[in-house]
Amino acid sequence: MAEQITNYKCPTCSGPLHFAAKSGMMECEYCDSKFTVQEIEAKYASADADAAKAKAEADNKAKSDNEWEVTEEQWNGEGMKSYGCPSCGATLVCDENLAASSCPYCGNPTVVPGQFTDMLKPDFVLPFKLEKDAALEALKKHYGKRYLLPQAFKNANHLDEVKGVYVPFWLYDGSSAGDCEYEGVKEERKRQGQEEIITKKYYHVERKGNLEFAKIPADASSKMDDKLMDSIEPYHYEDLKPFSKAYLTGYLADKYDVSVEEDSKRAIERAKQSTKDALFQDVKGYTFVSTKREDIRVKQGKAYYAMLPVWLLTTRWNGQSFTFAMNGQTGKMVGDLPINKTKLWLTVLIATIIAAGITFAVSSPVAAVAVGLIAALATYMIASAGMKNVVAARTANVYIEEDKTKITHRVDNFVRQETERRKIEESQKQ
Repeated sequence: MAEQITNYKCPTCSGPLHFAAKSGMMECEYCDSKFTVQEIEAKYASADADAAKAKAEADNKAKSDNEWEVTEEQWNGEGMKSYGCPSCGATLVCDENLAASSCPYCGNPTVVPGQFTDMLKPDFVLPFKLEKDAALEALKKHYGKRYLLPQAFKNANHLDEVKGVYVPFWLYDGSSAGDCEYEGVKEERKRQGQEEIITKKYYHVERKGNLEFAKIPADASSKMDDKLMDSIEPYHYEDLKPFSKAYLTGYLADKYDVSVEEDSKRAIERAKQSTKDALFQDVKGYTFVSTKREDIRVKQGKAYYAMLPVWLLTTRWNGQSFTFAMNGQTGKMVGDLPINKTKLWLTVLIATIIAAGITFAVSSPVAAVAVGLIAALATYMIASAGMKNVVAARTANVYIEEDKTKITHRVDNFVRQETERRKIEESQKQ
């Protein structure tokens, strides 16, 4: 019976092959031979096709025998599936979406070709450029000399897992059309005797424009934290390669389990926000601007299925789980860090005392208390935010095709003028 998974073996010594990020080639750990991805892909084309066929036949048999419910021999609990390792014969029990892994017994990298047939086959893969040691070094820099990071977290912290993962992504092309109206106010202030004269001129402002977007990413794995994946953007798409399973060897990989339709909602919202921002930023020369009406329409273009490289590092400390992610191409590292509460409150207290003390020296006790409270809140928020860099993507600005972005309509019409006179207080005179 044909195997359902493939081990890529060295043509020279039959040792296991893996894709090496530094060289960009398939390398053998035993004889140090190196091969291009294209060479190995050509050599294993027939084996991959047989494995994919075997997987499809097994899946279809399980469904037909059990009215779309699979057998216990084929599946091991909800969402799990069994495969036999071609190298050592061991049984691999894995997530049903597994696309690439390694055998826990013989260590050989394995690929499940059947996960990449027909509609499941990715259009692109972005190969790893950085290896495990780079991820560990990036995490060390991420810890850095952060004053608020508990020393015990650094000293007692041992990573539970470091793994390179090809994460499935949908990449969306599209265009947007925006039609917005604003109220712009130009304010002028001047002194006249003992009065301050404030003149406000109000304008009706209109902006229309079109934006084009290329390959807005949205991770297509329900197991991945969306904010974590957003935070390691951007990827540089000039390194995208036509998909080959050989790039996956030596890494983990899953196929998508979030549909292109469902994921598109995230990309659309990002495109809408970028369009709003672009039109708003074109309104210039006003003291104040407020939005009165927004009409943003996004037209979806082509969607691509791609596998993008991510290093995931996980650890537990004080009963909490911490996950860090590094872009396997650019090296960008993200992950929220724990905070030493004692140091945080000490920092807040010092900032409060300094702000209140300075204010008290030049003003009233009431003002000193108010300024002290404002300083405390600001210090707390800024210090806490400095330990967190995992945030959901709000815009798609990185993916705007600048040469195709146009503001097509500009209107700035004067509406009315208002004048206000205020008596200048003694404190203002001084």
